[in-house]
Amino acid sequence: MNILQALFFPPEQPGGVSSMVPYIQERFLKMGWEMELFSLPRRIRNKGMEDVVFDTFDWEKYAGNPIVDKYIQTYRDYLWWTELRLKKPYDVIHAHHPIAALAMKKRFPGTPLVVTIHSSYERELLLNGKIQENGPEQAFLTSLYREIEYKADQIVTASESFKTYLSAYTQSPERMVVIPNGFDEKRFRPVPHENETAQLITVCRLVPAKGLDILLRACSVLKKRGHNYVLHMIGDGPIREELEALAVQLDVYEETIFYGYTLHPEEFMPFFDIFVLPSRAEAFGSVFAEAALCWLALVGTDVGGISEQIQDGQNGLLVPSEDPQALADALEKLIIDPSYRYELARAASDKAKRSYSLNRVILELKDIYRSYAATSVYVPDPESANSETAASVELTMELEPDE
Repeated sequence: MNILQALFFPPEQPGGVSSMVPYIQERFLKMGWEMELFSLPRRIRNKGMEDVVFDTFDWEKYAGNPIVDKYIQTYRDYLWWTELRLKKPYDVIHAHHPIAALAMKKRFPGTPLVVTIHSSYERELLLNGKIQENGPEQAFLTSLYREIEYKADQIVTASESFKTYLSAYTQSPERMVVIPNGFDEKRFRPVPHENETAQLITVCRLVPAKGLDILLRACSVLKKRGHNYVLHMIGDGPIREELEALAVQLDVYEETIFYGYTLHPEEFMPFFDIFVLPSRAEAFGSVFAEAALCWLALVGTDVGGISEQIQDGQNGLLVPSEDPQALADALEKLIIDPSYRYELARAASDKAKRSYSLNRVILELKDIYRSYAATSVYVPDPESANSETAASVELTMELEPDE
């Protein structure tokens, strides 16, 4: 059986998808399946020229909006790149981004399409201050959910809470399947250690949606209470300078280390003590499961998929979002009581091994792929012109060495 995993970002990019899908491919290849990864390189910009028509809504009423226009052009570029590079049929295509999903169904209309929707891009844009609530961008992006439902054979989400969120924008939410993300335990090697000073770590993209301003304010409270700690902030993003300035303002800059982007944080995460991320929204929050597998005590906000991973007081601590005082109180409990910290970390690791095993994900995906593969019919996109294909082959040869 030949499966195509269609990503948006290249697989070396940070995030839950990239930390899981390449390992899924590795497992399937070992079982003798054929599986390819496909994504849109960052160098491909403004190549696609195809007219865009959706079946469930008229996107052109949102045309002229910069964010909408960027999505549409990226969709055109993905179509162009797909036509250029993919020349053979597949039994099933599994897409991990709305643009990838719609482009694949356009190019391979007879191939079963499974779509995992990993996060709500419109909520991230809202929380990051990029769009206004109930504006045209939100209307456009939420309309894509219905279009995906119309085109896809199966929609998968990573948490029950995110399935509930998507239900408001789809007609048959009962058809959605929840498959929590899974992780290869071999990547995570807990290291016995004793740190004299509590070591806090957070790993994420530096954007407002992650609540890092709340974390710095909570750390300020901890310092005023006389607690010693070091906060390791791993990741990069558009608000890094703003966060560094806030750390200076709050007098916690000396206790905070800004690392920037790191490709494999799980390699040194086991040497820390407490993982904390006060997100304002999370569809799943893969990094919590990863931190749990590294035997770190978890502190998160009671939102989305985080609250499905953490049972407060049993395998971590949950606090309300937007509450620096509550976050400081939770961190204080773990800083002053290493034994309690250890017990929560052990319980978090046990749950992660049970609930977020990559083996479980593989088994569930195998069932889905097999159920749809028998219906696969290779039907090339009728709008793809032979002359365009010939030109594409020539251009493929030019691009190949750069990949």
